[in-house]
Amino acid sequence: MPFTTVLFDLDGTLTDPFDGITRSIQYALEKMGAPAVAAEELRWCIGPPLWDSFRVLLDTQDRGELDRAVAYYRERYTATGLYENTLIKGIPGLLRTLAGAGTRLHVCTSKPHTYAGKIVEHFGLLPYFGKVYGSELDGTRSAKAELIAHILSEESLGGREVVMVGDRKHDLIGANANGVAGIGVLWGYGSREELEEEHPVLIAGTPAEISDFLQPVCTG
Repeated sequence: MPFTTVLFDLDGTLTDPFDGITRSIQYALEKMGAPAVAAEELRWCIGPPLWDSFRVLLDTQDRGELDRAVAYYRERYTATGLYENTLIKGIPGLLRTLAGAGTRLHVCTSKPHTYAGKIVEHFGLLPYFGKVYGSELDGTRSAKAELIAHILSEESLGGREVVMVGDRKHDLIGANANGVAGIGVLWGYGSREELEEEHPVLIAGTPAEISDFLQPVCTG
């Protein structure tokens, strides 16, 4: 069965959010009185849910403390960090090709959908997507397995007709949990080894490689 629908992760897949996310994490750590961490040492935080990252950074399981850190993060992120972001080269062309062929596209991100929608709109990508799916502000559906299951239900999709595109193992783990094919991308924040462990149908070095892989959809 050809893929009728493509789900795209946002951070590290459609855009590079390094500055906005790392600076906002640093701001939250300072507010929490935690030791400072260099931006480069926070690269692993791009992709997983915020609560998971702060659980490690603050070495705590206390939900109240984690919620406080997330609130500080959002204090800066919603005002400034949201737009400290750059569009990945080649993404507009990929989306234009897929959408032009009639493929349905949706954003599937652990980021709250209220923020994700603003970013997608900021970069002029909104017309390509049917819907921007993300987590709720309280962290509900921040796990990709849960979010993909929600999308399949909302859009009345069978797993075999869907492919998930993302740069971290969390995207591919979520796809595998729902019987959805996964495509890993190398321009984001996951290594080839991380992606290979989840057995994607493709590991792409450029957006054009995704277009070539889905060529039967694009031409049919």
